[in-house]
Amino acid sequence: MPTEAQIAGGHKANINNPNTSQEAKEHSKQVLENEFNGGDVAKAGDADDKNPGNVAGGLKATMKNPNVSDEAKQSAKERLNDM
Repeated sequence: MPTEAQIAGGHKANINNPNTSQEAKEHSKQVLENEFNGGDVAKAGDADDKNPGNVAGGLKATMKNPNVSDEAKQSAKERLNDM
């Protein structure tokens, strides 16, 4: 079952999709305004129920990824040390 954030995100994506009809965009705007406070909902990842092992693995992967900036690697290292 999708969360409110995921549903609102789908409507936001629809509004910005150049391949979507104007009618569909208007519908998404109405849904966001009427049901989601204009799209102002908590993010899907705001929940604190993340698996710490998965988070640590992602941070380690960030530190070893050659396509990641040095600044992002340093941030990942600091976050990993804070766990």
